[in-house]
Amino acid sequence: MAELPDALGTAIDALMDGRKRPDLHARAGRISDAYRAGENSTGVVREEADALAYAVSRLPATYAAAVEVLARLAERCPDFSPASGLDVGAGPGTASWAMAEIFPNMASLTQVDRNRSFLDLARKLAADAEAPAMRQPAQLLADLAGGGALPASDLVVLCYALAELAPPTQAATVRRLWAASAGALVIVEPGTPAGYSRILAARDALIAEGAKILAPCPHQAPCPLVAPDWCHFAVRLSRSRDHMAAKGATLGYEDEKFSYLVAVRPALFTPAEAGRILDRPETSKIAVAAKLCGTDGSLSLALVPKRQKQAYAAARRLKWGDELRLDAPD
Repeated sequence: MAELPDALGTAIDALMDGRKRPDLHARAGRISDAYRAGENSTGVVREEADALAYAVSRLPATYAAAVEVLARLAERCPDFSPASGLDVGAGPGTASWAMAEIFPNMASLTQVDRNRSFLDLARKLAADAEAPAMRQPAQLLADLAGGGALPASDLVVLCYALAELAPPTQAATVRRLWAASAGALVIVEPGTPAGYSRILAARDALIAEGAKILAPCPHQAPCPLVAPDWCHFAVRLSRSRDHMAAKGATLGYEDEKFSYLVAVRPALFTPAEAGRILDRPETSKIAVAAKLCGTDGSLSLALVPKRQKQAYAAARRLKWGDELRLDAPD
């Protein structure tokens, strides 16, 4: 189960100390309603208290999804060690924390957002972070839709921010992000049909620019899924008491669904040798069954029979989003 870094959880708790919980929880509710209605952060996050309410209610799930996706990048590119990171649409620095978790040797970090309240909170939350790049990030107050070049970085991350852009500007923004990326570009969106649609459009734009898709797709072919199906994944995270109260929740955990894309420069790319599991595998006494996106661009129900003892034992440990190689030796 995903957990926030100790330093981040402690920083949030410290900023919550002495504040009136009902007010923050009400702010969190208004922000959540506004996002669901399609509003962007500028209209609803106007001061530090709003940014903190967002951090309490939404940061944990966004962080968990970002860590999960960046771990997939590290899994597929084990030699990739970015020296610089660019967190675009940074909010309170959520993806920055995820980058520091998966790539702790990152030397420099730039955070870009159009909301000063978010950037100020990001700096406060990271004041005691372990990674020096987190404690002293460069910050750029800028609207993504405004155009202009972004700072070049080895790793560029856009996390839960594409939806805030008007649809006509999204493809151009993705191209700007790719132009800024010297190594990898990661895009994470809510795991809804709409979020998946934005990911698909970004995928098309990136392939047209010469990018190689590293994950989740194990191929460069068109997506084999047909509506109403859509590609998404899930991660479970624990909830603090304030997190539960802000969301009006009764469970001590949350399952965050997300869609994502990892694109890399050709020099970093190696073709996938395994398919991607697109749903929770089902285990029976005779086989493990998994919905699989194959390396050839096909969609299939893969079966690993129990008679293949080693393969069956390994398949039982796999989860939604993992890779499954069907021709692995038994």
